[in-house]
Amino acid sequence: MYPLLFRAVLSRFDPEFAHHAGMAVIRVLGVPPVAGVTRAFTKPDPSLRVDALGLTFPSPFGVAAGFDKNAVGVRGLAALGFGHVEVGTVTAIPQEGNPKPRLFRLVADRAVINRMGFNNRGADAAARRLARLRRGAPDTVIGVNIGKSRVVDVENATDDYVASATRLAPLADYLAVNVSSPNTPGLRGLQAVETLAPLLRAVKEASGSTPLLVKIAPDLPDDEIAAIAGMAVAEGLAGIIAHNTTISRDGLLTDDATVEAAGAGGLSGAPLKERSLQVLRLVRAAVPTDFCVIAVGGVETPEDVQERLDAGATLVQGYTAFLYRGPFWGREINRGLLRLRRG
Repeated sequence: MYPLLFRAVLSRFDPEFAHHAGMAVIRVLGVPPVAGVTRAFTKPDPSLRVDALGLTFPSPFGVAAGFDKNAVGVRGLAALGFGHVEVGTVTAIPQEGNPKPRLFRLVADRAVINRMGFNNRGADAAARRLARLRRGAPDTVIGVNIGKSRVVDVENATDDYVASATRLAPLADYLAVNVSSPNTPGLRGLQAVETLAPLLRAVKEASGSTPLLVKIAPDLPDDEIAAIAGMAVAEGLAGIIAHNTTISRDGLLTDDATVEAAGAGGLSGAPLKERSLQVLRLVRAAVPTDFCVIAVGGVETPEDVQERLDAGATLVQGYTAFLYRGPFWGREINRGLLRLRRG
C-alpha cells in the first residue's frame, strides 16, 4: 500500500512538509495505548539483539541522525521496531537552518539531496526533551548527534561542541560528533586529524562516561579515513559512524536538469551503497575488532543491512529509504534479517 500512497499522494507534496506530516503520525504511534499495539506488530526478535557501547540494542538497525532533529519522534520510532534512534544534529545555539526549499527527492535514484543546515531548537531544548524521554521510555537506546552552531566561528568550534556535550551527554546513551555535514560552512575542515584530535579530546572529557563516536564524510581520501580511524582509537573514542552524506553527484539516474535545480547539499540514499561499503571496510581494517563501527549510507533492504554486518559493521543506520519504504521499514528489515539468518 505504501508505494502506491507515495506515488499517488506523498510525492506530490514538498518533501519537508511530507516529512513533518509523517513525523506527526510517528509521534502518535509512540503514545499509549497505540504504542503497545504497534510494538506487538513490530517488535524485533530477541535473537537480533546486539551488545555494543555497553548497551543492549534490540536490533542492529536504527535511525540515523537527521530524521528526528529535536527528539520528538523517539517513542514512535522505537515502537516501529528500530533498535536505536540517533537524534539531532543538535547545536548549542538554536538555529533555523538554511532557507527553504532545502530538501529534494531524486525518485529515480531513491535518493535525497538536503541542505537543511542543522535546523534545530538547540541543546537546552533537546536536553529537556531527553529528560522527559528518560522518564517515559527508559529502555530506548538514544544517541545524540552534535554539531557546530552556524554563528560560531570555526576557530571557536571546540568550545561550542563542549557546551553541547556538557548539556547532553548525561542524557544520551552515546554521543556522536558531527564534523562531516556539507551544509555548515567550514565544518568539514575540522576532519583534518591535527584539528580533529584536540577537538575530540575536549569533547570526550566533557562527555564523561558517555560513549563518544565521530561521524565522518564519505568524500575523504581513503588514507585520511584510515588516519581518522586510527586517531579515534588512539584518543579512546568508543566508535566511528561511517558515514555522512556525499557532495558527489556521480552515477545518478535522475536527469541533470533536476539535479542541478536541487543545487548544493548532501546526497543520501541508494547511490551511496558502493562507497559506503568501501568506507566501512577501510574503517574496520584500521580499528580493533571490538571497536564499534556504525554503517550508514545506501541501506534499503534486509540484504543491504546484512551485507554491512558481514563487512564488519557493529550496527547499521538508515534514513532516506524511510521516505520510499514507509513507516514499517524497520519491521521489514528486522523480519528480513531473521529470515536471512535462519536460511
